Amino acid sequence: MWCVPRLDDEFIARMEDLLRLYAKPLDWREPVVCLDERPIQLLTDARPSQRVTDGSLRRDYEYRRRGTANIFCVVEPLAGRHLIKVTRRRAKPDFARCVRDIVRRYPRARRIHLVMDNLSTHSFRALEETFGRKEAKKLWRRLAVHFTPKHGSWLNQAEIEISMLNNECLGRHRFGELDNLRAHVAAWRRTANRDRRKIRWGFTVRRARKKFGYAKRPRSCG
Repeated sequence: MWCVPRLDDEFIARMEDLLRLYAKPLDWREPVVCLDERPIQLLTDARPSQRVTDGSLRRDYEYRRRGTANIFCVVEPLAGRHLIKVTRRRAKPDFARCVRDIVRRYPRARRIHLVMDNLSTHSFRALEETFGRKEAKKLWRRLAVHFTPKHGSWLNQAEIEISMLNNECLGRHRFGELDNLRAHVAAWRRTANRDRRKIRWGFTVRRARKKFGYAKRPRSCG
């Protein structure tokens, strides 16, 4: 469900900035990369699972909590390139290292368009505190950051990536150890990259104006 409590100039400007970005053709010199995060609980079975007569596995509803983890879901939608990173936390250093991984993955890109939401950790300061100012500036210069509007996270195609990961990899599995979670996610990532699974995005500026019933606005997104 889309949640748009207030369709103001800032929301429209940021939305149209993203929609124009998504409408551009694939360009290896300026890849469009979307990033989002998904927290996950680490759980183990309280009782052993049992095989039933039809061969299926019956799992008891009880479980034990083993802490939490975080999954950075990063996707280049037009190219079908996937970078999924599992971390223990989602603090500033984790985000900073994820950004460094993205930059290193595109060594020949002139500029990387990075789409993400407005979490406080999603900032230049996170890189500066983790790597120092010199290295942070070197990494940040490679990026053109595009923030989703407030209450507009549905405009981030990485949310589609998260949905695919949930449906095809995580499902109803219980992961009690971080290494086990990482192994499952890595296997899914390898398959997605092998198959070059792309995201087809059909929502455009024209459709947005028709859907929300507003006239053309200035392009500036602040």
